Amino acid sequence: MLKLRKQLVEHLLGIKTPKQMEDFLKAILTPAELDSIPTRLEIVRMLKKGVSQREIAKKLGVGIATVTRGSIELKLNHFKDV
Repeated sequence: MLKLRKQLVEHLLGIKTPKQMEDFLKAILTPAELDSIPTRLEIVRMLKKGVSQREIAKKLGVGIATVTRGSIELKLNHFKDV
């Protein structure tokens, strides 16, 4: 599994244009997965701005557990560039 994940990362790093990235993501993700990724990034952005978890959950229409997961990952410093 780790080998496959590394291959995915290498492939993603090799994509040169936004169009190529969008086409690739559409090819490997379901529509629901493709929609959830930008939402998760927005959760992190909002958390960084100091928006409360409950307000984020309400505004984005996600569960509080999803926001809490983002908060935990943020505290682990996994979103330096977001």
